[in-house]
Amino acid sequence: MHIVLGLLGTIITILILLNRLAEAGIDLGGLNPYLWNRRRKWRNQYQGDPVFKIESPMDATAILMVAAAKADGDMTKEDKSLILDLFENEFKLSKKDAAGLLISSVHLLGDGNQVRSNLKKFLSPSKASFTDTQAQSALSLISRSAGEPDTMHVNAQELLKQVTAELASTPTSPQTW
Repeated sequence: MHIVLGLLGTIITILILLNRLAEAGIDLGGLNPYLWNRRRKWRNQYQGDPVFKIESPMDATAILMVAAAKADGDMTKEDKSLILDLFENEFKLSKKDAAGLLISSVHLLGDGNQVRSNLKKFLSPSKASFTDTQAQSALSLISRSAGEPDTMHVNAQELLKQVTAELASTPTSPQTW
């Protein structure tokens, strides 16, 4: 009987101490590995860099066009007008939608180093959505926004090579944008 009373006293003491720790703000539920893994996945999904979650081929192409134009520094007025014109004519967007796509692409791209250094990671969510026609069109648009081939910056040439290598193996379909 004295062993049972000692065991019950120990259990009650532990529960009281855990209650006091919880009142002080120390939560021992964080030591649960399943809860920790679920929180980590949620945090990675919603606090990661949004540029690496682009799933639309048109949005990915727009960001790569801006990255090619910004490869040698900031975009000039001519670069912006060329990209807006390409958005309107090739993507069949209105002036307002083209301007919105340019603004969001510039914002998501930032300085462009993340996308240029992790191009495979950038294209992985949208690569399966690219058709063969879209991939060829994307390469053409990116090269046009990068500038003339003889005066193209080294960073833009490298980006174009990487994009060509990544988009070389895409599924075939007659659909364009």
